[in-house]
Amino acid sequence: MSELSDRLKKTLSTLPENCTLVAVSKTKPASFIQEAYSSGHKDFGENKVQELAQKAEDLPKDIRWHMIGHLQRNKVKYIAGFVHLIHGVDSLKLLKEINKQGQKADRVIDCLLQIHIAEEESKFGLSQEELEEILKEDLLSVLKNIRIRGLMGMATFTENEAQVKKEFGGLRVLFEALKNQSLPQVQMDTLSMGMSGDYPIALQEGSNMVRIGSAIFGARG
Repeated sequence: MSELSDRLKKTLSTLPENCTLVAVSKTKPASFIQEAYSSGHKDFGENKVQELAQKAEDLPKDIRWHMIGHLQRNKVKYIAGFVHLIHGVDSLKLLKEINKQGQKADRVIDCLLQIHIAEEESKFGLSQEELEEILKEDLLSVLKNIRIRGLMGMATFTENEAQVKKEFGGLRVLFEALKNQSLPQVQMDTLSMGMSGDYPIALQEGSNMVRIGSAIFGARG
C-alpha cells in the first residue's frame, strides 16, 4: 500500500460510517487523485473551475466531483454537465444560474446552501434573511434543475474550540429545523462541516460530510 493510500485509509478510520469524506485534491496533480481512486475512493473536492474541468476530463468518469470553492456565476456552465455536488451556494442569483445551466445540461444539479457561521467577514455564506428568501415555496417550485441537499458552513479559524463548537452547533440546529420542512426541490440530508483542522469537533456536532486535504495528500506546496 502506498503512503497516500495509507493516509487515506487512516483518515477514513477516524470517521463514522455515515460520513462522506471529500478528499480535497485542489492544486494536486491528477496522478495523486488516480492513486486515491485506485484504492477505492471516489469523492474529490476542487475549488477552481478550470482545474476541476480539466481533471474531470483526464480522470475516470465515475469520480464524484465536489465544487468546494467560491463559485462565480459565469463559471457554472463549465461544470454543470458533470459536477456531483456544489458546496458553496451563497446567493439566490447563483442558485438560479445553476438551475439555468442544469436545464441546458438536462440534469438536476445537487447543491448545498452555504451559511455564514464564522465571525470572520472574509468567509462567504448566506445570512438568515437570505436563506429565508431562497427557501420560499413559490420560488423553489420553478427551479426544477436544482436540488438542495443540505447546508455547508465554515467555522472561524481560531484556537478557541468552544467557539468552533458553538458555530457548528448552531448550523446543526438550523439543519435539523429545515429537515422537518417539506419544500419543493429540497432533500435535506447533508450537513457539510469540518476541514483538516476542525473536523473532529464538526463530527461531534453532527456533520456527515467533511472536507480533508493535507492529511491525505500532504501539505500544499
